[in-house]
Amino acid sequence: MENKGKLGLLSICLLGVNAIVGTGIFLLPGKAAKLVGVSSIGIILFDAVLVILIALCFAEAGGLFKKNGGPYVYAKEAFGEFVGFEVGFMKWAIMIIAWAAMAVGFPTALGSVFPAAAEPLWRSVIAVAILLFLGLMNIAGVRISKIVNNVITIGKLVPLIFFILLGIFFIKGDNFQPMQSVGALTTTSFGAAALLIFYAFTGFESIAVAAEDMDNPEKNVPLAIVLVISGVSVFYILIQVVAIGILGDSLTVSEAPIADAAAKFLGPVAKAVVTTGTLVSIGGINVASSFLAPRSAVALADDGFLPKFVTKRNKKDVPYIAVILTTVLTALVCLTGSFSKLAAISVVSRFAQYIPTCLAILVFRKRGMKGSFRIPGVYVVSLLAVGISLWLLYNSSLDKIIFGLGGLVVGAVFYVIMKLTQKKAN
Repeated sequence: MENKGKLGLLSICLLGVNAIVGTGIFLLPGKAAKLVGVSSIGIILFDAVLVILIALCFAEAGGLFKKNGGPYVYAKEAFGEFVGFEVGFMKWAIMIIAWAAMAVGFPTALGSVFPAAAEPLWRSVIAVAILLFLGLMNIAGVRISKIVNNVITIGKLVPLIFFILLGIFFIKGDNFQPMQSVGALTTTSFGAAALLIFYAFTGFESIAVAAEDMDNPEKNVPLAIVLVISGVSVFYILIQVVAIGILGDSLTVSEAPIADAAAKFLGPVAKAVVTTGTLVSIGGINVASSFLAPRSAVALADDGFLPKFVTKRNKKDVPYIAVILTTVLTALVCLTGSFSKLAAISVVSRFAQYIPTCLAILVFRKRGMKGSFRIPGVYVVSLLAVGISLWLLYNSSLDKIIFGLGGLVVGAVFYVIMKLTQKKAN
């Protein structure tokens, strides 16, 4: 019998779709095609399998702990305070990098109708202006999260569904031949494309950590994960197929492939509709990030791992120091590269949460801990998830690894400083 106080299967599936489908799929099809051409369709399937493996590990971990914190809690309980702190610190770093990617994504998408917006100088100016505006809005205590969430959902799904349903009739079979501007598929290009496309799947953790709030989690958690990831994968594959089928080799040079493809089969009006939807979606996610990212800094300060002044609040009950600090750091990060580069760095940094969680499950099993959901074949699932993740990192470029995982080094320094400070205080 269904528990009315818990989330049912349909509710958790909708939550998952909303958490996953975002900016990435609007802007990445062209970048993926540039790396591996038509093979980008298969790489979406590869990433879907990896996401399911990692999400199952998160699901079991989520069913073991009632307290909030996610990967931070799992790592701390399994491997101790230092590893837990590093994972928690990386959560803040990840949110900063992701927000920077979203901020840069806005002028990148805008560039499809105003080309100057995508030029490096104006791209940086617009991105930083967005960050400063949202930071000030946040400090002023303006809260529009419910409206933003609804607008994001409608703004991102409608143009994508419109694109698939109409675009499928304009596909040209000849465009699925090997692209002339794309070299032969190699391990390096495969890994780079898989890492980039993986960004479009980030957010899947929302399904996994909701086990405690779900009705009949033993049955519904794995089912929800498979249904959501499979559904999103089919959605992404259709988008990639339509984009390739319409644009062909020209997809590899498109900064806003969905909008460009729509323009090709329905003209400038269709391009304007898709671009508007893209900007609404990216803008909305920027607003959400401006609220959530500073709160990760506050959580670290509450636990004594950042200076206490970071938690200071103004008359509107806004942690203004955390907002200022996070906004400034995000602005600096967004000046370091393009949307695709920041998206790849964001994925690299996320593995600092994914890998410890996948390994923590094995520790909890050895301790005999039991929660609301248990993975069948846990050792195969966990080690396969870790192995594929490490392979992707191995095939990433050195600069992305340095930027993506550099937060671990910074975090270690903060940890030592705060521990020494606490020791002197005692």
